[in-house]
Amino acid sequence: MKINIHRSRSNRVIGGVLGGLSKHYHWNPLLVRVLFALLTLTPPFPGIIVYLILWIVMQDPE
Repeated sequence: MKINIHRSRSNRVIGGVLGGLSKHYHWNPLLVRVLFALLTLTPPFPGIIVYLILWIVMQDPE
């Protein structure tokens, strides 16, 4: 299953997942990364697993 959101080629730290999401939704990439980091540190949020799933599901960078 592929979704129509591409990983970012230029705005990437690891896989470009958060950069691609922020580009698609016109969000600030820094705020997306900070929010994701805060959510990953909270116990009920499995951030690393969500990131890996998005990395697999999202299309390659444009």
